Amino acid sequence: MYSDDKSGDLNSPHSLGRYRKKGLVTTNDIRRFVGIPTFLRVPLMGDVEKPKFGIVGIPYDGGVARTPGTRFGPRGIRNACWRSPEYHEGLDVALSEQNSVVDCGDMLISPMLVQDALTTIDNEISDLLAQGITPVSVGGDHGITYPILHAMNRVYGKVAIVHFDAHSDTWDSYFGGYKYTHGTPFRRAIEENLINPKKYVMLGIRGSLYDPEDFTWARDQGVTIITLDEYYKMGFEKSMDLVKKVLGSSKTYLTFDIDGIDPTFAPGTGTPEVGGFNVRESQLIIRALNEINFVGADVVEVSPPFDLNNMTSLVGATMAFEILCTMTRTNSL
Repeated sequence: MYSDDKSGDLNSPHSLGRYRKKGLVTTNDIRRFVGIPTFLRVPLMGDVEKPKFGIVGIPYDGGVARTPGTRFGPRGIRNACWRSPEYHEGLDVALSEQNSVVDCGDMLISPMLVQDALTTIDNEISDLLAQGITPVSVGGDHGITYPILHAMNRVYGKVAIVHFDAHSDTWDSYFGGYKYTHGTPFRRAIEENLINPKKYVMLGIRGSLYDPEDFTWARDQGVTIITLDEYYKMGFEKSMDLVKKVLGSSKTYLTFDIDGIDPTFAPGTGTPEVGGFNVRESQLIIRALNEINFVGADVVEVSPPFDLNNMTSLVGATMAFEILCTMTRTNSL
């Protein structure tokens, strides 16, 4: 019975059990519709000794000013990761061969308890850094970046920032003085000396503003803002040259808000702004940063309840993959 099926025979070259016993299973050996749905089907934390990079979900949207939903971002992005992360052709990187990326799961966090949530994020990222793991966080609203930068600052001092977004997120407060929102993280980070504003580049800023102070305050601190209009006037090469010049060899944190991409390609986000980058442009921008000294990154503001056919979750997963491959390549240079 079943004489032609060799998959159950541990001595068969087709048997996953045989490979598991020898520790030779790759993500390509495992059927894409089975197993624990980790990010890009990478191993779970604990299954790899001394990983270099850790994907960590931060399902928090207690800082949104308009529409919640990004608490479902980590799950949506993982569900969109049905393919294998074997090889990135553009960067000549194979994540599985590096055996350096693990999925750390999601933080146990409540979007209703803001101070507790910020403390949890800070502590969890600090724990990963203490283990020598470079965190790539998946949010969650953009407010998660503020406590992450607290953790980064204790290890690296004032890091440089490359910030991909439609909005500057340097507003002082919302709703009569509320200072910990997805529109305020970088204002707090600069005020508290967590980052170096003169080594901070915003890219893709566009759309309407509450007030010109959104820009003027940041520029007064020394932040380099490349609006989308300026990007297209300068062109890709000159824009990337400016980004690299500002960042230099500094230890750098990359934060990627999905609303930097046009809602035609990424509709599932809380504050969409038309006229943004397309997906291909975004991929090329990340790849162009492959010599930057990255110490951490995040992808934020993916909101599955507002998505269409999982488009935004797939785009978010793709951007996280691009970031991981870029960081892996930088780490190997």
